[in-house]
Amino acid sequence: MSSYLVALNGPDSGKKIFLAGEEFTLGRHPECDIVVEVGAVSRYHAKITRNDRGYSIEDLKSRNGTFVNDEQIAKPHQLQHGDSIRVCDISFEFKQEGVKPAPTETVGLKADGPGAFGAVMVDDDGATSTIMSKFEVSSQTGSIHLTASPEVKLNALLEITRGLTGTLSLDEVLPNVLEGLFRIFLQADRGFIILQDGSGNMVPRWTKARKESDEEEIRISRTIVKHVMQTREAILSADAAADSRFEMSQSITDFKIRSIMCAPLVNADDEVIGVIQIDTLDQRKRFQKEDLEVAVSVGMQAAAAIERAQLHDQAIRQIAFERDLHTAKQVQIGFLPSEQPSLSGYKFYHYYLAANSVGGDYYDYISLPDGGTAILVGDVVGHGIAASLMMAKLSAEARYCLASMADLQQAAFHLNNNFAAYTPADKFVTLAIAILHPETNQVTLINAGHNPPILRKPDGTCSMIAEEEIGLPLGIMEDMDYDIARFTLEPGEMLFIYTDGINEAMNADGDQFGMDRMLACVSQKTDDVEVCSKAIIDDCRKFMAGSPQFDDMCMVAIQRKA
Repeated sequence: MSSYLVALNGPDSGKKIFLAGEEFTLGRHPECDIVVEVGAVSRYHAKITRNDRGYSIEDLKSRNGTFVNDEQIAKPHQLQHGDSIRVCDISFEFKQEGVKPAPTETVGLKADGPGAFGAVMVDDDGATSTIMSKFEVSSQTGSIHLTASPEVKLNALLEITRGLTGTLSLDEVLPNVLEGLFRIFLQADRGFIILQDGSGNMVPRWTKARKESDEEEIRISRTIVKHVMQTREAILSADAAADSRFEMSQSITDFKIRSIMCAPLVNADDEVIGVIQIDTLDQRKRFQKEDLEVAVSVGMQAAAAIERAQLHDQAIRQIAFERDLHTAKQVQIGFLPSEQPSLSGYKFYHYYLAANSVGGDYYDYISLPDGGTAILVGDVVGHGIAASLMMAKLSAEARYCLASMADLQQAAFHLNNNFAAYTPADKFVTLAIAILHPETNQVTLINAGHNPPILRKPDGTCSMIAEEEIGLPLGIMEDMDYDIARFTLEPGEMLFIYTDGINEAMNADGDQFGMDRMLACVSQKTDDVEVCSKAIIDDCRKFMAGSPQFDDMCMVAIQRKA
């Protein structure tokens, strides 16, 4: 009997991971048997072990814990077929072939009314034969001819319209729709609305039961829901218990459901976004064909209201996101120096432009206890919010290491180890640290995978320096020793430290600005570092000619005055 995990979300959603050995580690480290590349997941997060009863899982003292069926485990837990395993935001389901599935799969849900009803999705594998009535639905079904009496049609439209007018919250739209249906169809005992989430999963969003004494769980046939969503047909069964379409439906058998109506919810783009269903237990008051047509009409109004509410929710979330993004930008700006150092005999210039509102490029000036000034330019892989968070970490860690350790190599060693231990395996930082000693004009340089700095002489000749001393980026490998380059900055010389967002900037044809163009800009005739730096940025922007900026841009330039 083979066992396996099914990834329920994340980049590998739906993937089966078979457990064919005695022990499996799960974590962020590349050596794990099951690699979960999420920053909050520990390098060695959890372990699955075979035993005489199957498999057990235990947490490996991870930072954020391991959860089975949404309960954190503190000791080895024996896995059962259908158990959910969660590490941070990534979830798996444990499966064993040959084990009969549990009859129900509980899904989280909001409930309406005094009874806190739960919704249970049931895998009902039935035959595919007789349905009493079916009705194809599209976004253009508004012109259908209803055979129900005008009074019923008008009542349906008025009841639902009254409940939905001016309502923009999904948590108000959904119960209003079910309330309207229950007022129209007095024989309805239970009802529910299912919507697709962003991943295409069917999620029960609201249920209603007429009587508080009804079952605390409303069982939903996954087979019926899938059929309606895939065929786009509203279906009616006047006697569900006798309908061969549902003859193997445990939910219908257990609850003695006599009649069902289920209609798809179709949005303005003619996409099925969910279903609405009601049922009755009263065999004397079964739903009829004209009821189905009314339900379809109601479903169309409901779909429109749901779409409006979803768009409104998206707009609200977008406004909140942009507000948070603005706050993050202000916080990030606070990590970057607003002024250049004031050192006698030296002139500084810096430039920073994020590709998004926030970015992962970084620069800083740090005054050291021995009188030196550290100039740092870094580039976190990627850009956006995730990169900006790592940039904030880099800023704090770099300041601590350089202020507390007199030796630059020692500071770089500890800075790298801090990143290697606590950052995701696919994240790293390139960083150049130049320490300027103004009393001797000597520069001490360490380069962790960063672009080689450019040294410009007074006559305009320029070259990339310290290329042989370039080491691995921070966070790639622990216990890295970095080589040091030393040189003296002569009068009139300029030093440029930059990120690859400048030399790799692209135009509309996909060509890069490139190092040749950059070196040509640096060698232009000028004796001022600010003029030279601005010429580089101006030429780069002209080269891009309005093309999108795909990466952050950052540059720090230093000149020893003649």
